[in-house]
Amino acid sequence: MMKRGFETKYVWMNGRLIRWSDAKVHVLTHALHYGTGVFEGIRAYWNGSQLYVFRLKEHLQRLLNSAKIYGFDAKYNLEGWEKAVLEALRANELKCNTYIRPLLFVGYGPIGLNITGRGMEALVLTIPFEKYFEKPGVDVMVSTWRRISDMTNPPGAKVCGHYTNSVLAKMEAINNGYDEAILLDISGKVSEGSGENLFIVKEGVIYTPPVSAGILEGITRRTVITLARDVGYEVVERDISRTELYIADEAFFSGTAAEVTPILSIDRKPIGDGKIGPVTKTLKEKYEKVVKGDEPKYKEWLTPVY
Repeated sequence: MMKRGFETKYVWMNGRLIRWSDAKVHVLTHALHYGTGVFEGIRAYWNGSQLYVFRLKEHLQRLLNSAKIYGFDAKYNLEGWEKAVLEALRANELKCNTYIRPLLFVGYGPIGLNITGRGMEALVLTIPFEKYFEKPGVDVMVSTWRRISDMTNPPGAKVCGHYTNSVLAKMEAINNGYDEAILLDISGKVSEGSGENLFIVKEGVIYTPPVSAGILEGITRRTVITLARDVGYEVVERDISRTELYIADEAFFSGTAAEVTPILSIDRKPIGDGKIGPVTKTLKEKYEKVVKGDEPKYKEWLTPVY
């Protein structure tokens, strides 16, 4: 998790670098009141000699897609956003594992839901960052809250306001002594974690919920599916019932922040033997090598900063 001292020197904001302490918005910023913003979480990894941004273009394309779904002016094209990310990283002279947060949001103006003609604000934060979960494996609960549905909010867009749904589930889990939550979709099928995609393993086959289960289609999820198939595992995208969670041989989360995180128990029921399983271990180790540039086959996923 982020600790005190994560501040860096500069924030990229609306086309220029400004001091961290000057990165402010007005109290009548529309996104502050209504959640009208889209964002990305991107990681960069320091391997001792180079800082690599992992799947930068794919993340920024999803940012543009999220903006398109909501009708936001993205302000910059893909190349413009990419330039902004690299400029922020270089300005802060970061040579450590880093979290990158591009954010596009509706700016200052009068109270009201109509965003026609409203100005957009754009920023990029770059923050030293290690692990999202402090434990090597997590204990989770199935939340009483359901994942947002495409009938109400488009879950395939990474929108600021959508994450109130995730906050409810996360805090329910924390307040009940768990590390994380799993949300079901409106049909009662497994969807995802509060900020992660989910996989289970049964008899050597890997299963993950489909896009139709209300998931945000994760870049790390896509990465894990590719890596799993490349090392010989079968991966099936299909609906998963709550009951299947409890009798899985293994389960794990994937996400930019979470990376590949083993799930040790769900609703106090141990998954498998309650330890990190062999499939999860293989994919976790493979992923950690890929993001640091130790697997030449996947170098096209890496953008060097320096």
